Amino acid sequence: MILLSANFSTSIKAQYAPPAGQPGSTAIHADSNIFIDWAFECIVERGLANISDPSLGQVSFGFEEQGTAKADNGVVSLGDGGIATLNFSVPLSDGDGWDFAVFENSFSDDFLELAFVEISSNGVDYYRFNAISETQQEVQIETYGVMDTRKVHNLAGKYSVLYGTPFDLFEMKDETGLDVTNIISIRVIDVVGCIDPEYATYDSDGIIINDPWPTAFEPGGFDLDAVGVIHNQNNTSVNEIVKNANCIIFPNPVTDFFKIKSTEKISNVVITDISGKSMLEFVNPVNNYFDAQLLPVGIYIVDLVSESGLYTVKLIKR
Repeated sequence: MILLSANFSTSIKAQYAPPAGQPGSTAIHADSNIFIDWAFECIVERGLANISDPSLGQVSFGFEEQGTAKADNGVVSLGDGGIATLNFSVPLSDGDGWDFAVFENSFSDDFLELAFVEISSNGVDYYRFNAISETQQEVQIETYGVMDTRKVHNLAGKYSVLYGTPFDLFEMKDETGLDVTNIISIRVIDVVGCIDPEYATYDSDGIIINDPWPTAFEPGGFDLDAVGVIHNQNNTSVNEIVKNANCIIFPNPVTDFFKIKSTEKISNVVITDISGKSMLEFVNPVNNYFDAQLLPVGIYIVDLVSESGLYTVKLIKR
């Protein structure tokens, strides 16, 4: 997996993951088999349509239910500084690689409405992911202005519609009072995007975050589509198998070659990346021994066709 540290000096302009579909992107499509669950409850505290003009009132587009279940481009809008609290049927838990992803509905790769992401293991105390913005702070990005996704990290809304921005609970393991094996709630908080210090929101380095503003219309601010779960307390192992097939991939993570141990004959193996793109395919493999050297570093989905059906395993390439 590609780990992008959030501890860069602000004097060095970093280049973070690019848009969905480009090499090195961390975007995960909603159809990916990597997701095992979705939020079942969404509670929204609406923000203003324009924080600098309260007379316009709060945004009202969408319903709270549209922040639940699988991402489908049905959204609930948060408005300036609005908050969505998502709850889950099974607590999330830190596994290998990404643990969940947040979906927005941007219509392009460079019109980005951003949000902070916070997590809680008790439903009271929330801890924010180390959000980074390298976007310039001198000129306000206008209402329909564009920005470079490679200049933001650990901010939801980084990717276009139906592509989730992933988060790794491991980054938060040292937070006192937080149990990354028992995350019961996630908060998504709209980044206002205004560069006027009176209304601005700031990244983890104290830098103003600049994104399209004002968005003084009903679907204003961050538009929450869904939060998809990759690891929870029912599934934290890299060798977790959907439907409990009697198969194990080892070594996992892999650097060059891996083997599949199975009590059943395997007739076909397809490896896809987290965006759903097919990377490798093996038909009637011999000795269940596979070469992964051509795979870039990252997380992959391995679909295996055996005598009793189709099964899915997660593979990490390092």
